Amino acid sequence: MEFVHIPVLLDQCIEGLNINPDGIYIDCTAGGGGHSSAIAARLSEKGRLYSLDRDPDAVKAASARLAEFPNARVIHRNYSELDAVLAELEIEAVDGILMDLGVSSYQLDEESRGFSYHADAPLDMRMSQTGMSAADIVNTFSEQELAKIIFEYGEEKFSRKIAANIVKAREIAPIETTLQLADLIRESVPQKARREKNPCKKTFQAIRIAVNGEFDHLSEGLNKAFAALKPGGRLAVITFHSLEDRIVKQRFAGWCKGCICPPDFPQCVCGRKPQGILVNRKPLEADSKELENNNRSRSAKLRIIERSAYCNG
Repeated sequence: MEFVHIPVLLDQCIEGLNINPDGIYIDCTAGGGGHSSAIAARLSEKGRLYSLDRDPDAVKAASARLAEFPNARVIHRNYSELDAVLAELEIEAVDGILMDLGVSSYQLDEESRGFSYHADAPLDMRMSQTGMSAADIVNTFSEQELAKIIFEYGEEKFSRKIAANIVKAREIAPIETTLQLADLIRESVPQKARREKNPCKKTFQAIRIAVNGEFDHLSEGLNKAFAALKPGGRLAVITFHSLEDRIVKQRFAGWCKGCICPPDFPQCVCGRKPQGILVNRKPLEADSKELENNNRSRSAKLRIIERSAYCNG
C-alpha cells in the first residue's frame, strides 16, 4: 500500500511556525512528508529541513516526497533522540519544530501493521517495527498490568473486565490477531456501551501507546524540542486525544510560568522569567472544510509556543 497521509491543520501549522526562509526546521514526525514538503517549499537555498521518523515505511515515503528539495533530509530516528540528532548534525539551535503525534492514516489503513480493529491482521502495532509487539503485551502481561494500561492510557471504565477476559482467553490459546482481541473487547463491554461507539477504540489506543512508549517519548521529546529552539523559535504540536493534549498543555504552561514566589511575598525573590509565550491561547482545530475533506482531523488540536529570550535552565 502507498503511504498516504493527509497532513492535518497544514495551513495553521505553516502560519504558526512563522517560517524564516533562511532558517533551520525540524519535522519530528515525517509521516508521508505532507507537513515537511510544505515547510521545505518555503525555505530558501540557505534554509534547511530535517524530518525524523521512527517508522521505516514513513522514512521511505517522506524521502521520496522530499527528493525535489535539496535542502531537506529525512532521518530514521525517534524524536526523543532529537538532542543526539542535532549534535550529530552540529546544530546548536533551530528556528522551528513540528510534532504531529499519534498514528498515521497509513498505519491505520495498512492492515498488516495491526493498528486497526476493523480488519484481521497480526496483533503488532509497532511504529518502529522492532521490539515488543501488542501480542507480547496481551499474552504476557498480568491481569493487573493490562487493566492498568487500558484504564490509564485508554480511559476505559471497563478495563478490569476486558483484562480479565483477555487473561481467561489466552489460557486456552494465544491471542494473535486484531479481530481476536476486538471480539474479546466487545464481549467485555455492556451492550448499551457497544451501541454508543466502537468499544475497541479505547483499548486499542491504550495498547498502542504502551507498545510504542508514546508518553515517555513525548515527555522527553517535548523537553528536547523546546531546549533546541532559538529565542523567537516556535514549537508546534498536534495532538489527537485528551491524554497527550494534557501533557502538551501542562508542559507549555510550565514554560510560560514566571515568578513562583508565594503570593504573600511583597516582591519577587526567585527571579524566574517565563521561558515561553503561547502563540495561541486556545488550541487550533480543523474548520468545517477540512473536516469535510479529512474526517480524521476531527479530534486534532494544535498548540504553539514561542521561546522567549529568557532561559531558566
